[in-house]
Amino acid sequence: MDDDGTRGVRGPSADRAPGPAVPPPPAHPPRVPHPATGTHPADRHPADRNQADRYPSGPHPGPPAEQRRPGAASAPPVEYGATPRPAPAAPPAASPPPGSPVDAWLRTPRPQQDPGVWRYGYTPPPPEESERVSDRSLLVGALIALLSALLLWSLWRNGYLPYRLVPLKLFTPGEWWNPGTSGGPRTIEGSDALTVYEAILFGLLAYGCGRIGNFSELFRRHVAERGQPFLALAAAGAAGLTQLLVWKETLPVVRPVLVLVASVAGGEIYQSQTVVNVIYGLIAAAVLWPFARLGRWRELIAARRGSGVPAPDAEAAPATTTSADQWPELRAAGWADAADTLAAEVRTGRMNDVDVARLRHAWRLATRRPDRLGPLAEAVLRTGGAAALHPSGHRDLPRRTARHDVLTGQVRIGRCADDPHNPYIRRGTGLALDPALLGTSLLAVGPPGAGKSARLIRPVVEALALRALAGQAAVLAVGGAGEPLGPDEAFDVVVRVGHPGSAHDIDLYGGTTDPDEAAAVLAEGLVGDVGSLDSRRAATVLAQLLGPYRAAHGHFPSVPELRELLDGTPAAFAGLRASLEAAGHHAMLRELDARSRQAGGPGDPAPALADRVALLDRPTFAGFFASGPDARPFELRALGQYPLRVRVDLPERGHAEASRLLTRLLLAQFTAITAARTDTSLFVCLVLDDATHAVTAETVRGIRRLRSVNAGAVLALRTVDDVPEALHTPLLGAVGCTAAFSGITTWDGKRFAEAWGKEWVETREVAQHTVFADQPFTRALHALRKLVTGKAVTTDAVTVRQVEKERWSASELAYAVPSGHAVLRLANVDGEHAPPLLVHLDG
Repeated sequence: MDDDGTRGVRGPSADRAPGPAVPPPPAHPPRVPHPATGTHPADRHPADRNQADRYPSGPHPGPPAEQRRPGAASAPPVEYGATPRPAPAAPPAASPPPGSPVDAWLRTPRPQQDPGVWRYGYTPPPPEESERVSDRSLLVGALIALLSALLLWSLWRNGYLPYRLVPLKLFTPGEWWNPGTSGGPRTIEGSDALTVYEAILFGLLAYGCGRIGNFSELFRRHVAERGQPFLALAAAGAAGLTQLLVWKETLPVVRPVLVLVASVAGGEIYQSQTVVNVIYGLIAAAVLWPFARLGRWRELIAARRGSGVPAPDAEAAPATTTSADQWPELRAAGWADAADTLAAEVRTGRMNDVDVARLRHAWRLATRRPDRLGPLAEAVLRTGGAAALHPSGHRDLPRRTARHDVLTGQVRIGRCADDPHNPYIRRGTGLALDPALLGTSLLAVGPPGAGKSARLIRPVVEALALRALAGQAAVLAVGGAGEPLGPDEAFDVVVRVGHPGSAHDIDLYGGTTDPDEAAAVLAEGLVGDVGSLDSRRAATVLAQLLGPYRAAHGHFPSVPELRELLDGTPAAFAGLRASLEAAGHHAMLRELDARSRQAGGPGDPAPALADRVALLDRPTFAGFFASGPDARPFELRALGQYPLRVRVDLPERGHAEASRLLTRLLLAQFTAITAARTDTSLFVCLVLDDATHAVTAETVRGIRRLRSVNAGAVLALRTVDDVPEALHTPLLGAVGCTAAFSGITTWDGKRFAEAWGKEWVETREVAQHTVFADQPFTRALHALRKLVTGKAVTTDAVTVRQVEKERWSASELAYAVPSGHAVLRLANVDGEHAPPLLVHLDG
């Protein structure tokens, strides 16, 4: 029969992993970056299977089908021991350019930043301005300074300022001047000294006018920020006007320069017209030079001519022999040939970003076992970027809906808004999630339509799937049928609960063979949300039935059989007792007898368990949740061992309660299995698109333990009230990352505000006090002012103090978060955290 996902483990053993699907050949080659040319499995070197060596032999899936139909033939299985079949390669480009997108992607800097900062190509913002002056105040101040400077210069030139020549006379001979403090020059030397003196004073006046009028800020805000070519044209216009004023001698520049040259070189120098022309040319060039610097004429001309002189903000990171695209880790280990092969693959565009991340991870794993370094390097020499493939043979997802940086594991979900709640250094920067953040688990709360699935859940699932293709993560995405979690081709295993075409179903017992462990997890999934029942008593009841049944039949009971045992059907008990007596399991007979004595007593949880199991004993689920030899369950235990991409579709529309029960069961199994695994090198994440009524007291404790075992959970809720009220505070304290989407209620906002805490802020309180004048003239002026303005004369009393204030109040979260935005508080597994940030979601 055809598979719509993959064919996986059969039977209760978790030692065999379900095989990822191999896609059909594409109709046309993908866009750059292209996959590398694949080779036949028989020609592949054994080292090329270093990733597949982690997978024991077992059934491998055939090609995925559109839908499994009754009577359809199944494809022949492929053994896991063989080299995974790579995806069909695209034909190489005819003449690839000397720089591919992957080459530039590798060279782009990724500086270490605070949690949540999109590191790819990050540039820090300019220093924060203490207080921005308004444009109106800036223009008025500049105009007043200019008019004041013109008035002072006019008074100076017309001789209205007394003692204006006294400083000059103190440093020059007396015979150069007429008697008196206002006497002018008597000799030619005095006239020349006065010319230079006026030029110096004019320069000081112009400098003071520019500083007082803040002309530099005016130029930066209204000219430089508009960019080219307006900046160059404005500088050229100012240069032309200045040249006109200089040569009209309105500005004292030409004559003082000529006087200084004559005093140094002698007046005879002006007898040569060539020298005079050179001096005039130097003056014109000196006047033009500052305007050329301000207008950035050289950069504009270079950009127009294409001379390769980039603007400072467009400069690329310098390439060196140890840059990332040269694979320095391979060269340091002495495998220069393999490094050259991969560098050529990157340069010619035959590798994509997933290939780079996968090979780097494979090399890091091989360095821990030196015997694998040689085979891996030889595989790179033989197959290039196709070495160490994921067992599915996939090298990328069929479609991406968000921006990913596979090298750091980040996925960009939005941009921090320019809002006073956000710190200045975070405004306008990209916000991204990565395994270091998801390892603390994430809780997203928002009403339907707020964008949780499309703008947060889908990008996170994509990022984890890409990381799984690189051999670094495993993901289990759970949502309703038809939810936008990704196409079937993007997953290795697709479980459609209640769909007759599903190739897998769910193992209610989590793949364990221990009855007590299976009973504890199953009890949590069945009645963990019932506050009046003790899940430990429910686990005891289930253990009293599961243990004897497994001892008698070799496997756990199916859903109808478990329901009959919980209902206390006499025929079911008699048959089980007879099987135990025939096999001589006396210890299990005592367990069964204990269950018989306790059945029907006060507080017996068996009826409640039977009612919950009845939700799964429906015709829609016939053939699912089987546990016998012909069972085909997907065992969650495989997630902790292999980089799998698994999606579970739940029938939420017709069986809402059953879907919630299964979601709760998957969450309980995930927390129990990941906490018990010994190899934590693989990051494992569970993504619940709808975690309504799935969180219990035990799973909250399990979520708190995930960060210590390199695992995490992403939970999406419509409201916090979908969780029992007693668990509101423990749940918000257990997760490190929280997201409040636009449209939440004030009740939910209050819980987030309490969880995010308070901060010290500086407040300014302004009190206006009416001024009462005592003098008659002052009272008359006040009365006249009140008659004109309509307001009494007041004075402002400003009080500045430090107060503790909520980072986000409940009302702000409910009413001040715009549509398409969310407030995220992030923390990573190392204990670093970021304050709650208002983010525009563009994922």
